[in-house]
Amino acid sequence: MKIENTEMKKTVAIITEIVLEQLKELKMASSRSIPIGISNRHIHISRADIDVLFGKGYKLTKLRDLKQPGQYACEEVLTIKGAKGEIQRVRILGPERIQTQVELSQSDCIKLRVRTEVRESGKLKGSAPIELIGPKGSVKLDEGAIIALRHIHMSLDDAERFNVKDKDIVSIKVNSERGGQFDNVLVRVSVGYRLEMHLDTDEANAMCLNGGDVVELL
Repeated sequence: MKIENTEMKKTVAIITEIVLEQLKELKMASSRSIPIGISNRHIHISRADIDVLFGKGYKLTKLRDLKQPGQYACEEVLTIKGAKGEIQRVRILGPERIQTQVELSQSDCIKLRVRTEVRESGKLKGSAPIELIGPKGSVKLDEGAIIALRHIHMSLDDAERFNVKDKDIVSIKVNSERGGQFDNVLVRVSVGYRLEMHLDTDEANAMCLNGGDVVELL
């Protein structure tokens, strides 16, 4: 009997969690609210660089799925090295990309003495050089280190509801203890996206935001 009661409690807890999540999504669907995702420093990596850093033909190991469909954190980590200083255990995110991209915060750049600028993801021409060090070798990138432009992922339905389109620049209101406003926020719209605004750790800390908090589109 005790076993049956325990299993029933587990089932009720799971159902409750699902219902609460659905209610949360319905509430946001009827408002201007957008959930926050906080991005720590990370690496998007190419096949060619994987071969050098981990060995020819090495396959990345999925650690966990991220909120955006098809994106995931890998078990593999690397050391990144700038003009002065290094940061260890920087996580790789999958899947593989055509060109390796290292996303840093301004604080990271100061520590590494990397002189880069805020850029949209994928816009790497003329970006900062950086070195990656792995278990089998190292790669010196002539370009690839950026501070990612803060942005919002939206589905087509989300974009219609918020009355915005892909590549729009919007402003966001923050209702935290250090409430304020984020300007110059890029909107990225795609069929496969889930609604989420991405900030780096510096931006989130400045406004006392945690992952899962919500902000408001102005």
